[in-house]
Amino acid sequence: MSNAREPEQAGHGRLRHPAELGVGVIGAGRVGTALAVALRRAGHRVVAVSAVSQASLSRVDAALPGVAVRRPDEVVADADLVLLTVPDDVLPGLVAGLASTGAELAGRLVAHTSGRHGLTVLEPATRGGAMPLALHPVMTFTGRPDDVDRLAGISFGVTAPDPLRPVAEALVMEMGGEPVWIAEEHRDLYHAALAGAANHLVTQVAEASDLLSAAGVASPARMLGPLLSAALDNALRLGDAALTGPVARGDAETVAGHLAALRAAAPEALPVYLALARLTATRALAAGTLAASDAQRLLDVLAGTAR
Repeated sequence: MSNAREPEQAGHGRLRHPAELGVGVIGAGRVGTALAVALRRAGHRVVAVSAVSQASLSRVDAALPGVAVRRPDEVVADADLVLLTVPDDVLPGLVAGLASTGAELAGRLVAHTSGRHGLTVLEPATRGGAMPLALHPVMTFTGRPDDVDRLAGISFGVTAPDPLRPVAEALVMEMGGEPVWIAEEHRDLYHAALAGAANHLVTQVAEASDLLSAAGVASPARMLGPLLSAALDNALRLGDAALTGPVARGDAETVAGHLAALRAAAPEALPVYLALARLTATRALAAGTLAASDAQRLLDVLAGTAR
């Protein structure tokens, strides 16, 4: 490939069509391994990976048997499509390092899977002739073999130069996903929304399970499962109209009881409850499901506890 406007040319002798890509993975952790398996299933060749930890090496042995484990610069040299599947904060240094050490970036598709970053982080590679893509799978990965199956039907947050949009779209669809285009300037907001929804949900559910155990519930998961499944379904379908419970109703005395119990049993959870209760009250008030007088009493309780 000679430049980003000619994604189907074979400038370094291998890439003829997206169906024939040689894929290299730098950072063969949970995400990188799952995407590599998905691309291999779609007909691509996984030619090399870079992995350091024993867990990553074991995962590669199990999921990608026979694939060579090489240094990052060697992975780049072997590949037509280079997947950079490292943590968000590691990505800028990795890209800068590859560019400064003379890795053979020219003519390669270089795609990262960071939610936060768009194309700016890839500029050192782009200046070296790479064709940049941001392909973020909107899914949580556990490192289990079924991770790759979870890619079916999920969204990918995609940022790509206009000439490479068809390539990005094709790759995402081949992995079983749906491309959703995210503007470069909106990547942080996009990722904050996802992290707040998914990562903090896990924290809240785990904390709720601990509190239920402390309250004597033998099987918190069994109790929470139907409730949370219904709440998630209602929230996705109805938005703020799905708000229920004492905060949404303005039951200030009940909320005061919650705060007292949390202060005694789990003081570390109190600030989170306060913040979410205030946000819930604000949204319920704006949606018209919470009367202003009830909201004021509720907010007074929350403010009094915060002092």
